[in-house]
Amino acid sequence: MEPEDAPSTSADVFYARTFAVLTLLLLGFLLYLIMEPLFTPLGWALFIAMLLSPIHDWLAVKLGGRENLSASLLTLLTFLLLIGPFTALGAAFGVQTAQLLQYVQRLAGEHKELGDLMTAPVIGTALTWLQQNFGITIGQVQGWLAEGTRTMLQFLASLGGRIFLGALGTVVTFVIMMFLLFFMIRDQHEIVSTVRALIPMSSHDKGRLFAHLGSVMRAIVYGTGVTAVVQGILVAIGFAIVGLPAPIVFGAMAALFALVPMAGTPVVWAPAVIVLAVQQRWVAAGFLLGWGIVVTTLDNFLRPYLVSGRAQVHTITVFVGVLGGVLAFGALGIFLGPLLLALVIALIRFTLEVRSAERAVGDG
Repeated sequence: MEPEDAPSTSADVFYARTFAVLTLLLLGFLLYLIMEPLFTPLGWALFIAMLLSPIHDWLAVKLGGRENLSASLLTLLTFLLLIGPFTALGAAFGVQTAQLLQYVQRLAGEHKELGDLMTAPVIGTALTWLQQNFGITIGQVQGWLAEGTRTMLQFLASLGGRIFLGALGTVVTFVIMMFLLFFMIRDQHEIVSTVRALIPMSSHDKGRLFAHLGSVMRAIVYGTGVTAVVQGILVAIGFAIVGLPAPIVFGAMAALFALVPMAGTPVVWAPAVIVLAVQQRWVAAGFLLGWGIVVTTLDNFLRPYLVSGRAQVHTITVFVGVLGGVLAFGALGIFLGPLLLALVIALIRFTLEVRSAERAVGDG
């Protein structure tokens, strides 16, 4: 009779490994199918929980170690801070976009021949040059501008909900996110400990990695997110002061462009200055020009102050991360994209440091 634990042949080993790999792939695929619909609420819950981590630790101590109560209060606070402003901004954005579309159509009808543009110092010269060299008539330029503006505004109107409430998905997705957020806040230390245990690195390197990622995330949120929101609010205030329509729409657009390096708020306020100059509202144009310059340069002072003491994130990392992240993950990608790039860069640096240390030991 053969012993129960007879030595395995190479065929048995191959079969066991193949079976294990195929089983792992199947389980991974099935897990993906289960988690894929929950990616957006899960991602937002993890992200918000990480931001609230210091507050949760402080509040739990103040409440005598009652982490359930602390997580419940922070979840309720998050709900109130998100649902109110996002609903109001979403509604105002849609209304003002429709009003702006009507304003542009009325303005196009009032200036049929674009005479005001032809008398403008720079624009008039450019239009005359286009007509003389390419045969492009003023009427064609007017048609292109009117149609392009209408298309853009209609597109913005359709995006109104997605920019605000749509950032978190449907109502069902929002509810799921709030439900997950409670557990993410309450059990965050346990989750982090489990993830750290799975990473094949030394305890010292794990600590450095997680500290770096936490610092990078807060730098991105405070340095990029808060700065963009402040600039968007200031642009909206400037538009309201000079009497331009739909200040909330343009403020939201300015905040979005402020997230993109090498673009920024001038993409929004500079054309408005030109429009005011064409309308010969010189005082308003001069004020908005000065206001816009102040808003733009604010980035150079506010961002370093907000990220002081935190990890510095390279401009190209933010640029590629924001653009690629938004395309891949939607609104969540604004923060997730740069964070993932920062993680990859950190892992590459750690790997190079380990190899350098190993070479130094070998040479010694």
